[in-house]
Amino acid sequence: MLIFGHPPNAFTFPLALKSCAALALPLTGSLLHSHVLKTGCDPEPFVQTSLISMYCKCCLTDDARKMFDESPQRKLTVCYNALISGHASNSKLRDAVLLFRRMREEGVGVNSVTMLGLIPGCAAPGHLSLGMCLHGSSVKCGLDGDLSVRNCLLTMYVKCGSVDNARKIFDAMPEKGLIIWNAMISGYAQNGLASHVLNLYREMESCGFFPDPVTLVGVLSSCTHLGAHAIGREVERRIESSGFGSNPYLKNALINMYARCGKLVRAHAIFDVMPEKSLVTWTAIIGLYGMHGHGEVALELFEEMIASGIRPDKAVFVTVLSACSHAGLTDEGLEYFAAMEKNYRLQPGPEHYSCMADLLGRAGRLKEAKELIDSMQVKPDGGVWGALLGACKIHKNVELAEIAFEHVIELEPTNSGYYVLMSNIYSDAKNLEGILKVRVMMKERQLKKEPGCSYVECKGRVHVFLAGDNSHCQTEDICSILDELENLARELGVSNENDGEETKSKLVFTVKNWQLHLGS
Repeated sequence: MLIFGHPPNAFTFPLALKSCAALALPLTGSLLHSHVLKTGCDPEPFVQTSLISMYCKCCLTDDARKMFDESPQRKLTVCYNALISGHASNSKLRDAVLLFRRMREEGVGVNSVTMLGLIPGCAAPGHLSLGMCLHGSSVKCGLDGDLSVRNCLLTMYVKCGSVDNARKIFDAMPEKGLIIWNAMISGYAQNGLASHVLNLYREMESCGFFPDPVTLVGVLSSCTHLGAHAIGREVERRIESSGFGSNPYLKNALINMYARCGKLVRAHAIFDVMPEKSLVTWTAIIGLYGMHGHGEVALELFEEMIASGIRPDKAVFVTVLSACSHAGLTDEGLEYFAAMEKNYRLQPGPEHYSCMADLLGRAGRLKEAKELIDSMQVKPDGGVWGALLGACKIHKNVELAEIAFEHVIELEPTNSGYYVLMSNIYSDAKNLEGILKVRVMMKERQLKKEPGCSYVECKGRVHVFLAGDNSHCQTEDICSILDELENLARELGVSNENDGEETKSKLVFTVKNWQLHLGS
């Protein structure tokens, strides 16, 4: 354009600057800035906004702020929006909020773009209060009815772990598009509320919405968490009928789901027919066999992955070391741990040391596990000390358990599981004083043991049963059937071989009767 003698104008520069921002070319952007000044286009609002955005996206927020402060157009909403969004996206949330406050004080109009630039910066648990304040500001400015702002607020609440607030926004929406349904389903999945995901998925289908791959990934994740095999199979059929069968994310999710449900053959069949296997796919199939104690097969698959030319990352080494731990392959685990740094220049993280502590601990090599933790180049986290504490439980080593417990409660003081584990170690050692000490600590810190729960899948529904919970609508019938099962189990234990078939028939009849009650 310049070669042919055509001078750029206020329409040309924004496009060129946007390209510099997308390609992260700050030097080229600065040269364009000089050209803007030479051509006299700098007073143009869209040129100003493009320059601010370019500097922010190239992580040069100080340059963007300097330009904003020197600009005669700084009181325009578009300029404020560009700078607020730039600071928020560069993790400078405090500066972004101060700019927003100044914008309000100067009477500059706030629009949906302002909120969309600011709210995502609050998407972390530590910023929930600020996010709620911005929600209030959206309401005051009359922007809470804007669909994009509502979706942004919902996502912010989900990422902050405030799922109830997210659900209130979701329920208040008069019209819900697929994006909103997906945001809420993903929010439940990310916060471990698997049963809520499945319920919302059913509600979404009943409202006439057809799921897309994003929806189905969230649903499969929940099936994996709950072990809901029947629903997972139903989702697989939906994937095929909807034409999503070639989607690699869904294939990986299916492998994980079938792995958790113990369907190794089906998971491997899906793996085998995938035309292209990414590192994520290999990690999933290796983890599948490791999870079920087939360590040798997991290691064979890892070597096959290396031979195919795929370079391993830290995540796949976690699955490999975990597979070695579960299968008792101590020497192999030590070799792969050493190979991380030696062969692949990967610095082991706390998650790898946690696997190694578990590996050595299961093998009874507690002293080596402790020495390995002491030699760590990164600070051990709760998972590392927790793995050692679990190993001490297996091998009844109270002295080392006390050291691990002291460290783990310092790092995770509210994790009641570690207190219960230490109490059990003292109980095995018949150390009443130690048990009392742990209970006093839990009482002082107002901690309670999390109740155990079981999931039962029947006729496409997942039923959750908590220990000591009688809230299920069929509790009385279920308890009655369980009593029958218990009595029949006792009969089976004392019956001779001649009575075996008759007792077995009674047992099968009672189980079917229980399923009938639950499914009704």
